[in-house]
Amino acid sequence: MAISESHQRFLQILMSHGIMEASAVRKLHKHCCEVHKVHYMHDKLDDFVDVINKHLQPLFMQIRKGTDENDGRRYYSLVNIAENEVTKMAMDYAENELELFRKAMDLIIDSDNGFASSTNILNLADQLQSKKMKKKEVEQLLQNFVQDKWLIERDGEYSLHTRCLMEMEHYIQSTYQDMVKTCNICHNVAIQGQVCDNCGIKIHLTCVEKYFKGHEEPRCPQCAEGWSQEIPRLSQTDSPVPSTSQKETRAGQRKAISVAASTRSRRS
Repeated sequence: MAISESHQRFLQILMSHGIMEASAVRKLHKHCCEVHKVHYMHDKLDDFVDVINKHLQPLFMQIRKGTDENDGRRYYSLVNIAENEVTKMAMDYAENELELFRKAMDLIIDSDNGFASSTNILNLADQLQSKKMKKKEVEQLLQNFVQDKWLIERDGEYSLHTRCLMEMEHYIQSTYQDMVKTCNICHNVAIQGQVCDNCGIKIHLTCVEKYFKGHEEPRCPQCAEGWSQEIPRLSQTDSPVPSTSQKETRAGQRKAISVAASTRSRRS
């Protein structure tokens, strides 16, 4: 099936945002169909995305679905599947900035709660092998990582953004195979979550909430011992459809052209 103007608009808007919540993507699907007078079927979003993915395949890119570890929201993101390394970020960051990101990732994954404090990350500035950085430079870099949706920040602590987990899941699993656990319920990588005090399995907060819902005496799904941690109560709200300006659309088109050129160069 050929890619239509409705598909192109959908891709451009998704590309300009990098990652979008599923509720907004559903509204975007409807919007693109209506604008280009294409028959809209609310239950055919996955088929709509599949058409785009077939055309993205030669560019080693793909629209993927993922889940936020913290609140369980579903997201769609355009990801680069050509590589599974942090070097995916090389077009936007210098070597020492990528080194700092790797070291920050080490701290996050080695932590008990899936977060690393800003203080500990700032202290990495003097440990870089490639080129040392000033702490003010690290502070600005952390803001850039958050803005570009590689990290999230909460109360002065940092964790991996949903986009990062979607793009780098294979890299994380292969690099930290002895440290990273998968959620016992959904079987995806679990950076944030609760751990059974008895057998050590890890479960995402949202999976904990869903699995133990209605249980008066929650028990571990692995060892059947009592679940000692507090069951979280998480809430979700729908997001509006993000609009895209001509500037954002042109930026998305330039990025697509750049990615295509880079891919052809690697293949030749």
